[in-house]
Amino acid sequence: MRTVAVTRIGSLRDPDENTRGRIGVVDFPEQPLGPEDVRIRVAYSAICGSDPHLAEGFFGTDVPIGLGHELSGVIEALGERATRNGLKVGDRVAGNFLRFCGTCRPCQEGRQQFCENIQDYNRPGMAETVTWHESQVYRLPDDVTLLQGSILEPTSVAVRIADKARARVGDRVAICGGGPIGQLTLQVMKMNGATSLTMIEPIAERREMALRHGADFVIDPVTDDQAALAAEITDGRGYDVVIDASGSPRAVRGLLDIAAKGATVVYGAMYPENYELPLNLSDYLYLKELTLTGIFVSPYAFPRALQILPYLQLDELTEAVYDLEDAVEAFAVHVSGRFPKVVLRCNDIDDEGGIS
Repeated sequence: MRTVAVTRIGSLRDPDENTRGRIGVVDFPEQPLGPEDVRIRVAYSAICGSDPHLAEGFFGTDVPIGLGHELSGVIEALGERATRNGLKVGDRVAGNFLRFCGTCRPCQEGRQQFCENIQDYNRPGMAETVTWHESQVYRLPDDVTLLQGSILEPTSVAVRIADKARARVGDRVAICGGGPIGQLTLQVMKMNGATSLTMIEPIAERREMALRHGADFVIDPVTDDQAALAAEITDGRGYDVVIDASGSPRAVRGLLDIAAKGATVVYGAMYPENYELPLNLSDYLYLKELTLTGIFVSPYAFPRALQILPYLQLDELTEAVYDLEDAVEAFAVHVSGRFPKVVLRCNDIDDEGGIS
């Protein structure tokens, strides 16, 4: 089974070819189909911003490391007991790349994100097929294409960020980082009644995209006086909710300064392992009473992400599509930032479930 994988550990942005990380298409064995499992013929698998971190060895260095967790496809086989969700062969589906076991103490306590067996079904989805437990699989609505369905997982992250933000209708909201998670979070926060909705993003095309998708204001953190503009937008009060979707150490520190007293600040990205945020406890936690939080994965978010998927503007996140065989080029385009999102076509499947 052809699978996209990290074949050499290293930064994909390293200018030195000898030490740069490498992506390749390799053969992996097909996963076994257990009695409660679902085998999916993958249609599309999108590149996540975390994938280059995997190439750097963030979660381990034994290569090849299979990639891909944002995917859609068509069910081609079911285990004999994979029937509780009413799934059928031929269904168009997407899903959660993680299986929460439901039996460990964190799962029993309602904290699935800390499931002690979370890696059991974490299988590479940039592949011809993937086999998941039936609890991970969701049938796509009729008005969502397979290509759009590959955005279900990042949409679940946006929903989870909204959960952690606890925004009220009318709250002033700022989002830093106009990549896919930032853009999706912007749309979700707009649905939640955000006001003074502001995107902070250095790339002009992504600021313009944010304006098309509901932002009231945009800030260029490179050329604009971010603090002054934020004060002007919020009448000097600051933002009630501030969300980082950039993962950039250069960006995150200044977000505390634009937060209102009593605000919630959500760090909703993956950060370098060795980065430590300078934090003056007196200024930010004592005098401003800020609530600082983050997210790891997206428990309890997928059903709601599925519900809102038909209402999201996804065309600009699905315009760059490459075939599985062109994965090396696709990753190079992803790293270049030319498109906000890059998607791999793993099999040529139409939206009636037919495979060419």
